[in-house]
Amino acid sequence: MSTQIILIGPPGAGKSTIGHSLAKKMKVKFADTDSLIEAKLDKKISDIFVDLGEPVFRQEELVVLAEVLQSDNGVVSLGGGAPISPQAQELLRNSGAIVIFLDISLGKAAARVGFNRDRPLLLGNPRAQWNELMSSRRPIYESLATAVVPVDDRSVNEICADILAVA
Repeated sequence: MSTQIILIGPPGAGKSTIGHSLAKKMKVKFADTDSLIEAKLDKKISDIFVDLGEPVFRQEELVVLAEVLQSDNGVVSLGGGAPISPQAQELLRNSGAIVIFLDISLGKAAARVGFNRDRPLLLGNPRAQWNELMSSRRPIYESLATAVVPVDDRSVNEICADILAVA
C-alpha cells in the first residue's frame, strides 16, 4: 500500500476501534500514536501529562507522528490533539496520506468515553471541556480532512465502508 489512511477526531470518535477494523479489512498494518507514545515513554498518557506536562507530551507526539508518517503503517489513529500544532498540520498536509475526520456529537462521545478515564484534557467539567476542545479543533480537523465521516449511530462496518469508498 502506497498511501496511508490517517484517522483524526475528538476523544470518543472511535479512531482506534475503527482503525483496527479498517486495517484488518485492508490487510495492512495499524498504528495508534497514543499507544506508541505510551510504549516509548513507558507511561500512560494521563501519567505523562501529570509527571512530565502537556508540552513534553505534545513534543513527543510530534516526533511519533513524523516517525509514523515515514513508516509503512497502512492505517494510523492519531490522538485527538495530535493534528493541532502547525508543525503537525504541515506534516499531515505534506504526507500524501488520506486523512479521515471521524465526526461525532458530544452526546455520543460522552456515552463512549464516559469522561472519567485517562483523558487528561477532559478533567473538571468534561462536557464543557469537550465542547471547548471541539470548537477550537473542528476547523483544523476539517481543513486537514480528505473526507469527513460521521460516526453517530453507525456501525464500525458502515464507517469502514465509507472510508474505503474514499480511499
